[in-house]
Amino acid sequence: IAAMKKPRYRVLVALVAGTGLRIGEALGLKVEDFSSDCRVLKVQRSVWHCKEQQPKTRNAVRLIDLSEQLAQVLQHYVAGKTGLLFCTRKGKPLSYRNVIRAWYASGAPCGFHALRRFRTEVLKSQDVPGDIVNGWLGWSSEGMAGHYAEGLKKNQILRQKWAEAAGIGFSLNGLQRVTNVSSIQSAEAA
Repeated sequence: IAAMKKPRYRVLVALVAGTGLRIGEALGLKVEDFSSDCRVLKVQRSVWHCKEQQPKTRNAVRLIDLSEQLAQVLQHYVAGKTGLLFCTRKGKPLSYRNVIRAWYASGAPCGFHALRRFRTEVLKSQDVPGDIVNGWLGWSSEGMAGHYAEGLKKNQILRQKWAEAAGIGFSLNGLQRVTNVSSIQSAEAA
């Protein structure tokens, strides 16, 4: 993450790795998709070929709870911003091509979907209940167990307890307060 030249890309990668968002979902985020404290994110759109669209599946429309550590980074990044969280100077959605090019130029050995797998591993290694993992990642909960787990979607206190317990799986220590124009000093991926 620290090798990414532009601050917006650093925040984007930290957000994808710390939430398990699909890259198109991350590129479609707007400031108003976050709660005021940035602890809850509502996924409701995606970007494909620089155009907003509906998310990949019905389950992809969801709430994701963020750890306090990641929420603080996002609070500073969204301050004073409106519209798309990650956009061009003209307010248009970023091109996936440019984002992946910057990602590989930073020395990344994998695509963005690997960050989604990373998040899944972090959540499972911390014994986060499967229904919460499914909800955060936008996976379906099959059968009656999934039907009964619908109550978890409404239990924000429990979800946030698990978000904090799981953490993000990598260190943001020494991370400067990031805005649209300042840079991150350091961030290490696990």
